[in-house]
Amino acid sequence: MSVHRYSYPDAKAAAEGCAHHALSVLENALAAKDLVTFAVSGGSTSKLLFEALVAANFSWDRVHLLWADERAVSTTHPRSNFRLAEEHLILPARILRSRTHRIFGEFEPRRAAVNYTEEIRGLFDLEPGEMPRIDLLHLGMGPDGHTASLFPGDPLIADRDGIAAAVYVESAKEWRVTLLPGVLLAAKHTVVLATGAGKAEVLHSVFEEDYQPEKYPVQIIAHNGRSVAWFLDEAALSQTG
Repeated sequence: MSVHRYSYPDAKAAAEGCAHHALSVLENALAAKDLVTFAVSGGSTSKLLFEALVAANFSWDRVHLLWADERAVSTTHPRSNFRLAEEHLILPARILRSRTHRIFGEFEPRRAAVNYTEEIRGLFDLEPGEMPRIDLLHLGMGPDGHTASLFPGDPLIADRDGIAAAVYVESAKEWRVTLLPGVLLAAKHTVVLATGAGKAEVLHSVFEEDYQPEKYPVQIIAHNGRSVAWFLDEAALSQTG
């Protein structure tokens, strides 16, 4: 297990540092094989990350794009993670449609989870019970310690066998589809981008308290990920030593 933490003055700088690291990981992976996989997340900091990735003028022709989670909404909805990526990464970077593997948020959530599971199994040519090994996984962290759409107290936090599942988020009163912990843990490299003073208290708990993933789901990655790099601003780290 390899975990690194990087601190930056503000969210924009943290996103740019994350983008630089992410592209380095993808370039190294592409040196060894023809096609690589990159799973992205939604959230306010993702826009900054996507804009930094586009500014780098990287060639995306050999990258398959996936999603860590999605809300049960159409692709035109303001809360769609796909829409965020489409507007700020896919279209400006000219990523091929044939390389994008979205979660169909407009489907009934359980059906969307089954569909996404089958999409991933086909893309990675998985055997029964096998987990996909995503080359690079981008995650965020909510002020409650959730990551992807794995929220505190959800029984799915203990699921190491499934690939994707539908989840009802009570705090937001909405359905989502999320990758499950087994997939997150199998990723070859993970970047976590988390910024803002609103995350400072829980970030301190994630790093300093005992392992309690049912309370702080992002600890799944913080304590067990293969190769994890955290990109944080000073505000998010204000309560962490």
